[in-house]
Amino acid sequence: MTRSEAVAKMNEAQAWLPGKRVKLAFDDGAIMLDGQAGQATEEDGPADTTLKASSDDWKAMFDGSLDGMTAFMQGKLKVEGDMSNAMQLQGVFAKLRS
Repeated sequence: MTRSEAVAKMNEAQAWLPGKRVKLAFDDGAIMLDGQAGQATEEDGPADTTLKASSDDWKAMFDGSLDGMTAFMQGKLKVEGDMSNAMQLQGVFAKLRS
């Protein structure tokens, strides 16, 4: 899944946290889950929580072959900011696979 495809699917599934800005940071860009504006974009900007992982690890989390908590415990996923937002993203990723 390309980043543009992921953003389109996130918008279709309304896969963001209401009122929160969460950035998914890749090696070569970002996806902003903007719960304040009610949209997902390929914008890079300030966020309440930033999750950082390699592009390959993000793809694995999107398709369900890598669990977010496992990625975090293995050091593949780094969280900056409000950790509770990161915990709620499990539900967001589940929306992408449904």
